Amino acid sequence: MKSKKLFGTDGIRGVANVFPIEPLTLVKVGKAMVTLLREELNHTKTIKVVIGRDTRISGPMIESALSAGICSQGGLVRLAGEIPTPGVAFITFGMRADAGIVISASHNSYQDNGIKIFSPEGYKIPDDWERKIEAMVETQNFSEPAPTGAKVGEAEQIADASGRYVEFLKNTFPKKQTLKGLKIVLDCAHGAAYKVAPLVFEELDADLIILNNEPNGKNINDRCGALHPERLQKVVLEEKADIGIALDGDADRLILVDEKGEVRDGDFVMAICGLELSRKGKLSKNTVVSTQMSNFGLEQLFHREKIGLIRTDVGDRYVVEAMRQQGYNFGGEQCGHLVFLDFNSTGDGLVSALQLLAVLQRNGKSLYELSQVMHKVPQVLLNISVSHKSPLESLKAYEKIQAVQQKLLHRGRILVRYSGTENLVRVMVEGECLKEIELLALDVAESLKRELG
Repeated sequence: MKSKKLFGTDGIRGVANVFPIEPLTLVKVGKAMVTLLREELNHTKTIKVVIGRDTRISGPMIESALSAGICSQGGLVRLAGEIPTPGVAFITFGMRADAGIVISASHNSYQDNGIKIFSPEGYKIPDDWERKIEAMVETQNFSEPAPTGAKVGEAEQIADASGRYVEFLKNTFPKKQTLKGLKIVLDCAHGAAYKVAPLVFEELDADLIILNNEPNGKNINDRCGALHPERLQKVVLEEKADIGIALDGDADRLILVDEKGEVRDGDFVMAICGLELSRKGKLSKNTVVSTQMSNFGLEQLFHREKIGLIRTDVGDRYVVEAMRQQGYNFGGEQCGHLVFLDFNSTGDGLVSALQLLAVLQRNGKSLYELSQVMHKVPQVLLNISVSHKSPLESLKAYEKIQAVQQKLLHRGRILVRYSGTENLVRVMVEGECLKEIELLALDVAESLKRELG
């Protein structure tokens, strides 16, 4: 096999049945996982791995390949079936398993698929574990000798994995509250939450209208869900609903629609829930963790309210890492990954929706009303093709970038970063005057193009 990097910023992902998301490679990944876990966890007991998947047509094929690799090394596989990504994290920890695997390509179309791996505690595995798995897959250096007879592993279905997760979700909602009186439109994206999400809201007494909960293996995320809320907006207005909730294919992100049909992204959820947690004294170190992409309006709000804001690189794993390392309990991304670390170890669209709904019920206000605490500033984003990726600090354009930041001091900001997957440099400028930031962004982009184009 050619030497290739398997892991990206969020697990292994690609076109299903094409390297690396094809059976022969994934059998090796399964073998490597058992070998790695024995080494890293330093025990001789039988390795147990939970596997869950979304609704893509390629899911069972990938599940079989990973299971074969794990069992061939004497590991035990426990199958959770179709279940959201955070459900796998929850069950992995609850079953005291040694790892959890999610088979999903998140918000991508059905042709793609991927795997994310969780540690025994339900957190995404660290970079050094990923590098070791890659090395084993490339060299095929697995545990020897391979087990035979009764020592070969086995795969079993977990009894009612979805039901366990539903009960967990309901228990994150305040015990003395219900959703009675709230009319909710729920978009399941034909994805992993198509069973569990309606059950949660119905059992909490919401008046529920359900969209896109009939997966056929090929319609996941197809013009629906968190990335395509247009139909949700329309139905919220037509039904005079109180709120619209959109999940993505693996239900680890949340996008909302208020009663006026306006889309409210993760920044608004962080604003509303961050303020509520702070006022109740439940926001650890009175600080929220977000990424570099969160709007400057969120920063302005938290500055006024004397709430700290820590920014990380883009990616929910970096948000969680900062939260764990520094003792914070709430954070997220603009795209809708919200992490309530007091409840779950990773982004969870349903936990996030329930926490937001609890705030609505307690305050007796609509989502539109609560959203007025934050006003987003205009944002300009430009992508510039590059032939090479020299350190930004070494460029003449870097002085211009610093000058723009100084000019926008306390009124906005500039963020320049290379794409992790493409030959692009991204220029993002935020500020109160759209015309001003457009000119500033174009000026910086031209300077970068001259040096890197």
